[in-house]
Amino acid sequence: MRVQVVDSFPPGGPFRPGQPYPPGRPFPPGAPPRHGRPPDRPLRPGEPGTPGPGWRPTLPGFPAGAPSRGWIDTSDWPGKLYQRLLEQRIVLASGCLDAEAATVLSAQLLTLDAEGDGPVRLELQGLDAELPAALTVMGVLDVVRVPVTGYVAGRISGPALGVLAACSRRRAYPNAVFALAEPRMNLDGTATEVSGQEEQVRAMLDSLYLRLAETTGREVDDIRADARLGRFFTVAQAIDYGLIEEQAEGRGQGQGPH
Repeated sequence: MRVQVVDSFPPGGPFRPGQPYPPGRPFPPGAPPRHGRPPDRPLRPGEPGTPGPGWRPTLPGFPAGAPSRGWIDTSDWPGKLYQRLLEQRIVLASGCLDAEAATVLSAQLLTLDAEGDGPVRLELQGLDAELPAALTVMGVLDVVRVPVTGYVAGRISGPALGVLAACSRRRAYPNAVFALAEPRMNLDGTATEVSGQEEQVRAMLDSLYLRLAETTGREVDDIRADARLGRFFTVAQAIDYGLIEEQAEGRGQGQGPH
């Protein structure tokens, strides 16, 4: 069976690049002039009248237009995205929660608490935290008047579990992983200064483990021992341990936005 190939350049249509113009064929609309050149010889690169790099032949009935842009300006997209989330009373925390990030997160929570009485949704996505920063956010969550529901996605580890424990309600997406581990601390200075810093770290760890014990209903010594072992939990195991209350469900399954 022979398949007929249809020429996409019918007679009288635009020329093929590099193909000579047959005698008598008019120049295509929009083509550059070919002054002083015989119509039966193609132009060579660099000759006068050669089409430029961005030139395209104009089809009859289809005027030439400006090229479309595939991308828009995304220079300020994170700020606009976070603003839209805040308008829905959703706060996002991801990556490493350090002192600066804790300040921003605390400001967002306090702003939403002052603006209305509706619940707040705190998204904890792939979150780790420095111990002082985690305690800062935990203190803010203790004083806000509105209920805050924490949602865990990805891996949450170390002191970030204290942020989760300070939420009014705690849920997790099916892919969440929980890592109960001791935080890493770098202490610098003289022997006396390091000794003082060690006391501060022990006091902060006591506060963290006490909050986890209150949330899970377990003994502080058990929490401390599990943190030293570096225990990992799936969503089902985290529910049994008391870190979260339930797995997050879709809105169509009877669960509201918060």
